[in-house]
Amino acid sequence: MSKNPEKAKRDSFFNLYFTSTISIAVSLFMVGLVAMLLLWGSSATRYTKENLVVSLVLNDSTANDDIKRIESYLKSADFIRQYHYISKEEALREHIADIGDNPVELIGFNPIKASFEVNLKADFINDDFLKNFEHKLENYQFIDNVAYQKVMISDFNNNIRKISILLLLISSILLLITVVLINNTIRISIYSKRFIINTMKLVGAKAWFIRRPFLWRFVKNGLIASFIACVGLFGVGYYLQRIDMSLPLYDYRFYLPIIVVVFVVGFVVSFFAALFGINRYIRMKSDDLYFI
Repeated sequence: MSKNPEKAKRDSFFNLYFTSTISIAVSLFMVGLVAMLLLWGSSATRYTKENLVVSLVLNDSTANDDIKRIESYLKSADFIRQYHYISKEEALREHIADIGDNPVELIGFNPIKASFEVNLKADFINDDFLKNFEHKLENYQFIDNVAYQKVMISDFNNNIRKISILLLLISSILLLITVVLINNTIRISIYSKRFIINTMKLVGAKAWFIRRPFLWRFVKNGLIASFIACVGLFGVGYYLQRIDMSLPLYDYRFYLPIIVVVFVVGFVVSFFAALFGINRYIRMKSDDLYFI
């Protein structure tokens, strides 16, 4: 028994609409995934940098006024995230807890020096600034040594720079692929409606009147696809958070720029792909529609 023509037409339209929505959603999901990776990488890099310690080792003759002076400098510096003063007694207790032996019992005095442990803000963790910071601290005669992992910080910054360039290249390629996929998906959908567009033109409909329902349909399609992509990204975030609780994937501020990127790409690409596709068939002669 043959299907009702109207029902078959509705089914065909629904299948086309559903397929194009899912295709766009998958493309936007991949864009969001790369954005999530970039943001998580940036967050992890910042966290790592801000937990690197610069130790200001003080000599044993350092007076209380000198300690207050360096503390005042650290407190007023806008590049310092936090600092902590460790007295000789506190340093000795930490040494005993970590190593297990008491040097006072062995040599008769406490050889461990007092120090300030300083964490800088992430933007200032680079070779040039750290050298500059170290040079400024030379003015304080009571500071014996400025200790930090120079080689590790240099290697870390170099590796982060290379990874950032690679991720930027991958995201640019993926964004281009996404634009092409969404554009082709919408063009195929508009192609199936080319005779309807031509009929509207033949009965005297203005170009803006023809464009309006199609633009609204495909923009709505793009926004629905954006929503589906965001739901998928939330699912990925939830799964990753269960694996590693240190990831910032429960923070809505982490998702906000990703949501904005996905919806903006979904809206802009859908709008212009639909606009260019519709304009093509509006300008085309009726006879040419049969040969494309």
